[in-house]
Amino acid sequence: MPDILLVEDKDSLRRVLRLTLENAGYTVTEAPDARAAVAEIARTPHRLVLTDLRMPHGSGLDVLRAARAADSGVPVIVMTAFGSIDEAVQAMKDGAHDFLQKPVDSNHLLLLVERALEQARLRTENILLREEWSRRYGFPRIIGESEAIKRAVGETQRVAQTEATVLLLGESGVGKELFARAVHHLSNRRDQPFVAINCAAIPETLIENELFGHERGAFTGASDRRLGKFELASGGTVFLDEIGELPLAVQGKLLRAIEEKVVDRIGGRAQIAVDVRVVAATNRDLRAAVESGEFRRDLFFRLAVFPVEIPPLRERDEDIILLAKHFTAQLGKELRGREAALSEAAGAALRAHTWPGNVRELENAIERACILSDTMTLEPKDLGLAAGTREEGLDGLDLSGTLSDVANRAIRFAERRKISSALKENEGNKARTAEALGVSYKTLLTKLKDYDL
Repeated sequence: MPDILLVEDKDSLRRVLRLTLENAGYTVTEAPDARAAVAEIARTPHRLVLTDLRMPHGSGLDVLRAARAADSGVPVIVMTAFGSIDEAVQAMKDGAHDFLQKPVDSNHLLLLVERALEQARLRTENILLREEWSRRYGFPRIIGESEAIKRAVGETQRVAQTEATVLLLGESGVGKELFARAVHHLSNRRDQPFVAINCAAIPETLIENELFGHERGAFTGASDRRLGKFELASGGTVFLDEIGELPLAVQGKLLRAIEEKVVDRIGGRAQIAVDVRVVAATNRDLRAAVESGEFRRDLFFRLAVFPVEIPPLRERDEDIILLAKHFTAQLGKELRGREAALSEAAGAALRAHTWPGNVRELENAIERACILSDTMTLEPKDLGLAAGTREEGLDGLDLSGTLSDVANRAIRFAERRKISSALKENEGNKARTAEALGVSYKTLLTKLKDYDL
């Protein structure tokens, strides 16, 4: 494909410009006037157009408009011997990349051409990256045929078209962020930012700064102004994951940001207007947290305008194999270059497992199996699901008392066993254990003390 279309009516100058460009490694196609240039543009694509402004049978503006109509990404450099400001302004308004005055300096010309082609390359690369990002992280694909997941998807689709605040409820690993992204991409804000914040992963001393930003000099080390996530997401959606871990001191400021659509940077004197939709998620019982004074009642009711309950994987038996096949195809290609498959025994093992870690645990099991498998037909031994099958009971559980007593006892029994197992798997590393369990480091420390582990 010819690299550059050169349009110049003076033969001698056209030859000089052609030699200059070819000596620099470019391929050049010539056109002696505007009419010939427009016909050439219609026949053949070019990476750049270099055109004189005043010529027979039309002008450089005609060439510019034809080039932009054929491909809006093609840079056009316009040359003129007259240096008319009006013509320069008109050319730039019509989309010229740059304006070059005659007599042409060859070094200046080559510099402009190089910059124009580099910018065009970056634009193309940016488009490809956006497409790749959209493919990987854009509209989420929620897989499932169970009635429970269909109900959650239907509720998500209905609320997405509104501006209502959404509260996603469910255990760790059920895919709450996937649903949050679905809310965003089905809304009128889909072309604006989606910003996710894990409230449990940010220390209490930093969470306000992360959400609302700070001014220069607000505290020691604040050498520059920093915008918070609410400002960065303005026009789009903020996803507050593990909202139940948000400190009480910050909850009031979050409530104000949602209701009044303004934030105050740390150290700032002026209110900053923000326009965001808030989607929050939690694996905690926020009503119980409200009763215990750990969560503001007014913030809870503001967040829970439209709650969506996302079911755990153990309540979605018919979806386990569907999800597993999706992960084997996707992860097999990513990790080993080809799709993996499930043996009958592996499928049976997946169906028998209790999935305390939900969809995240299933994905991790498939990823592990794709790495370990020699044949890419996954077997039970590749999955690493020795514990946690449905046949396991709560041996040793005290069944005396009321149903409520037994239920509370069972929860503590299961939590203690799960935490103990996770600690062993992570060799006593509390940070990794908290991450594996899907709880904050502070919550883990509290439970370790409570269960005397």
